[in-house]
Amino acid sequence: MALPKYDELMPQVIHFLHQLGPTAWRKLEQPLAESFGLSEEEVAIEYSSGNGTVFLDRIGWALSYLSMSKLVERPRRGVYQITALGRQYLGKPDELKVFVKHKISERETAKRAAKAALGAVEPLESATEASSLTPHEELNNAAASIRTNTYYAIIDTILSKSSYEFEKLVVKLLDKMGYGGQVKEAGTVTKAANDGGIDGIIKEDVLGFGRIHIQAKRYGRSSTVGREEVQKFVGALAVAQSNKGVLITTSSFSKGATQYVDSLNGSTNVVLIDGDQLAEYIYDYGLGMQTEETIVIKKMDSDFWDAMADAKSE
Repeated sequence: MALPKYDELMPQVIHFLHQLGPTAWRKLEQPLAESFGLSEEEVAIEYSSGNGTVFLDRIGWALSYLSMSKLVERPRRGVYQITALGRQYLGKPDELKVFVKHKISERETAKRAAKAALGAVEPLESATEASSLTPHEELNNAAASIRTNTYYAIIDTILSKSSYEFEKLVVKLLDKMGYGGQVKEAGTVTKAANDGGIDGIIKEDVLGFGRIHIQAKRYGRSSTVGREEVQKFVGALAVAQSNKGVLITTSSFSKGATQYVDSLNGSTNVVLIDGDQLAEYIYDYGLGMQTEETIVIKKMDSDFWDAMADAKSE
């Protein structure tokens, strides 16, 4: 099942806080997961950026918005408890969601008014007003959208270049990915006149005993590399006395092509890289890419703040 959104979690959050009393927020993860019937695998799903698990992040934002709305409070850092106002919304999930959205909207309106009074530019509509996604999820979605658009631009640009430039590009990519190790100028592009179906070679060691042979097919997006073409590449590897090959295309592979590679059973190791994967590798390994913008997001260091004495201890 799909993971519940932060606003879907809120009714259950106050339900458990009512039952359990003051509770460390991370200890809500298990009862909430059980109440929504989530598996361990679902609870462990991480953001593609690697910045934590999605479910725990949504619990954190649910508590944050409930706290902003005065439905829960923090008697001490990292611990939450339901308030008298929060108890009024027990068993009323729809009313709870409307109340929280209204309160957050009031906060945003007040912020806009304050900034407008100072001559600041009016901010965009907040994530809480626009959708049920958390700000963290909105940021990840925006980053994913930018990546997707860049992937498309990468393939578009490759298709505007010559086939020989594409062959040089894929050799550079494999070299940048670490194939060839410490071998100087490990990658070479073969001469088109007599390449035997091999467009490039990567030396895996200084003496050249280990080699990876490459074939590059610069096809339009609507084209497909079929089984027959992959079979010809495997034949070219046999002639070159090699059992390692990478076939890279700007388009895609047919089902028959992928099934054929799977049937090789290790006698010949062939890796197929389609246009989507190619663009992703180029992006991730920074080949021909520049960093346009870096956004730094910080969170509080729990160890640092928890080491401080609470006010009640005075």
